[in-house]
Amino acid sequence: MASVTPPGLAYEVTHDVAAHRFTARVQGHLALLEYQLKRRRMVITHTEVPDAIGGRGIAGELTRVALRWARDNRYKVVPACAYAEAFFERHEEFNDLLA
Repeated sequence: MASVTPPGLAYEVTHDVAAHRFTARVQGHLALLEYQLKRRRMVITHTEVPDAIGGRGIAGELTRVALRWARDNRYKVVPACAYAEAFFERHEEFNDLLA
């Protein structure tokens, strides 16, 4: 896994390309964003943050890192989970990535 941690984070976001997921381990808990790649599209299928570490913006940061990776690699994005859909509604600056 290669680290893709943005500056200033108190935790590390990693990208496991083979497993198609971004993760962050916080206080022993694993938060994740899973995706599939289909025809130059990144389909975000699942975002999960355990309750014990919820409310800290971790899902949002995982999504931002994933979307920056998609942009850098010229993928369009399909938000197939409820969190990703809501994220796009709140963050119009990423709407150029929508498939």
